Amino acid sequence: MKALLVILILLFGYLQYKLWVAEGKVQDSWALEQRIETLRKENKQLTQRNNALKAEVINLKSGHDVIEEKARRELGLIGKDETFFQYIEPNDEK
Repeated sequence: MKALLVILILLFGYLQYKLWVAEGKVQDSWALEQRIETLRKENKQLTQRNNALKAEVINLKSGHDVIEEKARRELGLIGKDETFFQYIEPNDEK
C-alpha cells in the first residue's frame, strides 16, 4: 500500500511539473489565447477596410461622376470648358 501511495505522489508531482514548468505549460496556453484574440481583432479591422475598398472599387467602376470627383479632389484636374484660377497668398515675411 505504501508503494502505491509513493507511486501516486510521484506521478502527481510529475504531472504538476509538466503542467506548470515543462514545455507546453499553462502560461504558454494563456499567451496563445491572448495572441489569437489580438489577431481576431486585427482581422476584423482588416475585413472592414477590405469591404470599404471593395465598395470604392464598385463605385469607381459604375459611374463617371465618382471618377471625376476623385480626379478633381486628389489630382487637381479641371474640366474641358473650365477656367483654373490659382490664388497665391502674399508672404508676410519681409
